[in-house]
Order: sequence, then structure tokens, then C-alpha cells
Amino acid sequence: MVRPDWVEYYMNIAIAVRARANCIGNRVGAILVQNGHIISTGYNGTPHGTKNCTDGGCHRCTHRKDYESGKDYDLCICVHAEQNTLLSAARFGISTDGAVLYSTMQPCFGCTKELLQAQVRSVYYLHPWVYPDPLRQNAYEDLITKFPDGISKVEILDPNSAWAVSSLRSKK
Repeated sequence: MVRPDWVEYYMNIAIAVRARANCIGNRVGAILVQNGHIISTGYNGTPHGTKNCTDGGCHRCTHRKDYESGKDYDLCICVHAEQNTLLSAARFGISTDGAVLYSTMQPCFGCTKELLQAQVRSVYYLHPWVYPDPLRQNAYEDLITKFPDGISKVEILDPNSAWAVSSLRSKK
């Protein structure tokens, strides 16, 4: 057994959090770390008090063939893992100023805006996310440069990647 470095340690916790995800699409787990302490966790799924995706709670998830991949998130009732980390911190009165996000997936455009607004200083992710419209990808790439300490892909083994990442699942 090799002792993991801090990035691997936190990413493995995000992977564990992901096990609670209840989305038919990508299943994502995320944690916020501030001054070496986990301040919040989140996974993607429907809001409190609504039916889970696997129970038909989200029309976009249940009728995936009717929606283009990566689009119409505004019609999806699922709350992204990154959003849930921010919302959980807010609910308990915890500042996210200067925090670091560890997520099993690179944050989407919307989550990136929210993380920047919450003063998250850097992001570590396991699986890449690319804006589905190549013309808009440039705007996304410009936006992610705004994290003061950057955004970094983590290279560790993900034993459940086919379960978690819809694009990998469809290749099987």
C-alpha cells in the first residue's frame, strides 16, 4: 500500500461521494476543501423532496433520446455535484472563499461560473467535460482560466468509470 498524496486522497473521497449519485447520465461526486479540511461534499441528483432520476423524477434524464448530449441543462431538475457542494456549504454558513474543488468530472460551464462566483480558487477533476458545441468550447476554455490557482486533471485509476461517465458507458 502506497500512501496517497493529498490530491489523490481528496479525489478518492470524491469518488466515494459519487457512489450516492442518482443521475441516469453522468454520475459525479465532488468535495470542497479549505485549509486542508473538507468543508462540503456533493453528488448529482434531484432536489430534496423530488423523485430520483432512476424513479423517473427528471424528464430530461428519463427521455435522454429527446435531448442532445450536454444541452438543455436548464430543463433538467438534477442538481450538479459541484452545485451541491456550494449549496451545502451555504446552508451551514460555511464560506467557500479560497476553497479547492475536487470533482470526478470537470465542471460544466454553469458550474464553473458558480464556482468562480463563490471564490473557489482551483479545481481538480478526474474525467474531462467538453462543451458539446465546438463554437462555444472556446468561451468555456477562456472561463476556466479564471481560477486563480488553475484547473488540473488528476491521473488516477477510476475503477467505476464506465458506470459513472455516460460517454464511456455508451462505448461498451
